[in-house]
Amino acid sequence: MPSEIPVIDLTPFQSGGSAAGRLAVAGEIATACETLGFLVVSGHGVPILDSKALYAEAHKFFDRPLDEKLSVRRPRNDQNRGYIPYGEETLAKMHGGVTPPDYKEVFAIGPDDVPDEPFYTGPLSYPDFAANLWPDASPGLRPAMLAYYNGMIHLARMLGHAYALALGLDEDFFVERLTRHSSQLRLLHYPAPTGELQAGQLRCGVHTDLGLTTILRNEDVPGGLEVRTPEGDWITAPAIPDTYVVNLGDLMMRWTNDRWRSTPHRVAVPEAEARNRSDRLSIGFFVAPNYDVEVTCIDGTGAAAKYPPISVRDYRVDRFAAGAGLGE
Repeated sequence: MPSEIPVIDLTPFQSGGSAAGRLAVAGEIATACETLGFLVVSGHGVPILDSKALYAEAHKFFDRPLDEKLSVRRPRNDQNRGYIPYGEETLAKMHGGVTPPDYKEVFAIGPDDVPDEPFYTGPLSYPDFAANLWPDASPGLRPAMLAYYNGMIHLARMLGHAYALALGLDEDFFVERLTRHSSQLRLLHYPAPTGELQAGQLRCGVHTDLGLTTILRNEDVPGGLEVRTPEGDWITAPAIPDTYVVNLGDLMMRWTNDRWRSTPHRVAVPEAEARNRSDRLSIGFFVAPNYDVEVTCIDGTGAAAKYPPISVRDYRVDRFAAGAGLGE
């Protein structure tokens, strides 16, 4: 089993890459997904300037007075929209854990400016296509988030092609199931801890992600993302310039009949001597396929299915709500 998160160059999946190069990269991805469930990708083609612009605007937003941020507070606990203040999210609850609330604040969006069509407006579309909320006092946030969101869609599709090849499927298998996706972009601000912390406090509790895959822009500051190895050890995810940390979600593990891993991870509280320099901002993109897609186990080995078919919507909605708050 690997003791480090592998770094994989996706350049062959950009325009003009050879079939042999794509298959070689797919093989590397298959190994990472079957063992650790985490990888770091370079050669992704996402403009670095989009990341820098979003970091700048996100810091401006989180530095605003609390009452201004609360003006775009999440309307309901089952929505991943708007501002989510400290104390309202405990991701460990999604897996039955009991911990203090995550030591973070969040601003989240989903698809913006969606078509006026039944798929996006009908009763099954909620909460996937709930309206985004935009703060009037931070006018630069919307264009920065949407530019970054578009780059993440590009990368998610690239990964979709790679995942399909790695599983021996038609290369468009996952991309065809992302045509009306409801992926979420979350700005995750972990302020430097002050004062006494509760027993068991983490910046983000131990959890696995729910969707297909997650793409994270990691930041090199104390108290960062940690990944649990199959042996039970915790390793620190690297923050390499112009790369993204990628991990699989529970939906992908179910889809692959547990052949691929959705790995527990957390965001640690830094050691006391490092807390005054541990203010942290991560940007996470959570890839969610079309809500009406049926997830049926595939693993290519002929093994019996461990799970019955289920729609993406039915799988995700209740599990997200469990970690979102205390109810209405």
